[in-house]
Amino acid sequence: MTKSGLVDLVAERTGLPRKVVESVVNTMFGSMTLAMRRGDRIEIRGFGNFKIRKYDGYTGRNPKTGAPLKVAPKVLPHFKVGKDLRERLLSR
Repeated sequence: MTKSGLVDLVAERTGLPRKVVESVVNTMFGSMTLAMRRGDRIEIRGFGNFKIRKYDGYTGRNPKTGAPLKVAPKVLPHFKVGKDLRERLLSR
């Protein structure tokens, strides 16, 4: 599902104007992004958790030439599915 698909579905189910729903969805995603930038963990009960994971730099290899190269440290978002969502997906 895309973001616009989510907006369309929520607008259809709630009867709210698409513009209003789009604003709410953008605000929600923007707030989640800001929270993760601050290093906060986001927990949506029944759905899952979002948090930031820090990875140290390491020496990797260029797959084409095999030459060693330095991979910089990085910070990436991580999602862990919640128990309720996992059970709902498995019970189909």
